Amino acid sequence: MKSLNETKLFNNSSISDLKKEYIKSLKDKEFEDYVRSIHLPHEILMKYTSRLETCFNECKNCSTCKGLENCKNEVYGFYLKEEVDGSKLNFEYKSCKYKNKELKDNKENENVYIFDIPKEIKNARMKDIYLDDAERKEVITWLTKFIKGYDKEKKMKGLYLSGSFGCGKTYLIAATFNELSKKGIKSAIIYWPEFLRSLKESFDDDFKERFLYIKKIPLLLIDDIGAESVTYWSRDEILGTILQYRMEEGLTTFFTSNLDYKELETALSITKNKVDSLKATRIMERIKNLTIEKSMVGENRRK
Repeated sequence: MKSLNETKLFNNSSISDLKKEYIKSLKDKEFEDYVRSIHLPHEILMKYTSRLETCFNECKNCSTCKGLENCKNEVYGFYLKEEVDGSKLNFEYKSCKYKNKELKDNKENENVYIFDIPKEIKNARMKDIYLDDAERKEVITWLTKFIKGYDKEKKMKGLYLSGSFGCGKTYLIAATFNELSKKGIKSAIIYWPEFLRSLKESFDDDFKERFLYIKKIPLLLIDDIGAESVTYWSRDEILGTILQYRMEEGLTTFFTSNLDYKELETALSITKNKVDSLKATRIMERIKNLTIEKSMVGENRRK
């Protein structure tokens, strides 16, 4: 592109407002350098002075931006960018690096189905976990190896993680699922007592769809099992059916509970009307087939 002084266009004694605006904008040396980098004649560029200034300013904003919350551009998380098309200029909005990360994280989160789980659990990340006691380190080591070795084509046992209330059991497994979601692995985390209640209320709506989805999802966490009110329907028809299918298909299943294996078996044996130890034992056989038991006792981190 010729310099301003070399262009006859601007030596004309009659200068339009369009030309004046363009000449004025080029007094900014940085903007002039930017315009030169586009490699189109002044006659074309002067038609887009305002939009080119927007592109230039928004690019500068992005160069010093520290995060989406500091975005100064007209469209939050995006910047206007020129595109040369032959002898013409087109303009389109492109997402910045921070917006790209947000979009990527949201896409990964789409791989993790969450039911009645707090937001901090949904956003759990392995890099944010506490490493301040031996009980947690053992579990974290196991989960780290699981992440590295997970293969959905192989039968892999999940974890039955018991421990005191609020010690971070659900967070650790959610962080594991979120790591695997980056590889496109679909998973589900369901708060078991509330999931059962919602299933009962959805008989006439989407019961079958939701039930099948949970039954067949590659990775499943049944959170807080043992906290529900046990009924024949919830234990034998729902839990038993899910576990039987997942056991036969080799689908990895995790559990969290305040109860260990033995305590859970006792809890599952007691329904409103009677005690049925045999059916509880059958459920536990499936759980033991699907999992490795570990416990984690620690301080309540929800305080």
